[in-house]
Amino acid sequence: MTEQQAQAVEPGPETTPAGGLATAEAPVPPAPEQAPAPEPAAPAKDRRVLRAVLRWTAAVVVFAAVGAGTAYGIAGMERTDVPGLATESDGRWDYPTLTRPPLPSGSPRPFAEENAAEAHYADLRALLLPAPAGATDDRALRGDDGWLPTKDFLKEFADDDERADLRQMLKDDGLRHIAARGWTTEDGTSTRIYLLRFDTSVIVDDLAARMAPFGAPGYQLRGTETSVADEGFANLPWPGDFPRWAYTESKPYGAEQVRQAYLGAGDVLAVIVQSRKGTAASVPFRQTVTLQGQLLG
Repeated sequence: MTEQQAQAVEPGPETTPAGGLATAEAPVPPAPEQAPAPEPAAPAKDRRVLRAVLRWTAAVVVFAAVGAGTAYGIAGMERTDVPGLATESDGRWDYPTLTRPPLPSGSPRPFAEENAAEAHYADLRALLLPAPAGATDDRALRGDDGWLPTKDFLKEFADDDERADLRQMLKDDGLRHIAARGWTTEDGTSTRIYLLRFDTSVIVDDLAARMAPFGAPGYQLRGTETSVADEGFANLPWPGDFPRWAYTESKPYGAEQVRQAYLGAGDVLAVIVQSRKGTAASVPFRQTVTLQGQLLG
């Protein structure tokens, strides 16, 4: 209630009844029923106290309404929108929404019960993980019509003898083709993904056992010294129905650190490599491997 409203309800001054007092000469009419006498006016001091109380009551109501509105606004905001409460990024990249490519009519998914060969019938190039937001595409990995020559894949490996051994092994195993994609993010991390398709999952299982044995990779990647199993990766939830192996370069390493993973996904062997000057972060590496596994599953 405002001060003006408080004044409006204050009792006014006493008034004299209209016509004045009755005289002795005039007949005296019956006395009308008397109305209750008005309460005496509050002293000036009491009126000031009343107005002060009303003003403070109005102020409290306003502040309460504003406070409630502020609390509602904060409750409706994301944590990162509130100054001082922003959650620091854990290093994950901003990937686009993943969509599996369509299958030819009547073709089963790779790990369906009716697909004993665990074959991928979708276009292998469409099964490659897309680059995250802000990344620069590595055009050298596009190849011809999206198919990468075997010799370009073998450039990932450091030793000449090992490259020759791998070349012959891929030929003997009936490698059909390789789809590849690569990019570099703003922090300098380079990512390369290779999908190698063969005729059956049995061939992939045998090849994976030679390229990704327990404890350390079977072939040395360029830029690496000693690589060991990524123990933390092995404990992560896995979306696929197929095995995976991951390794990280242990200290001391050179100018950059290299991480690598191998996925034995039915008739496809996926090879994923990430490297970065200084240290290659584990979070985007594991995120990348997991998302690529979802597309192959």
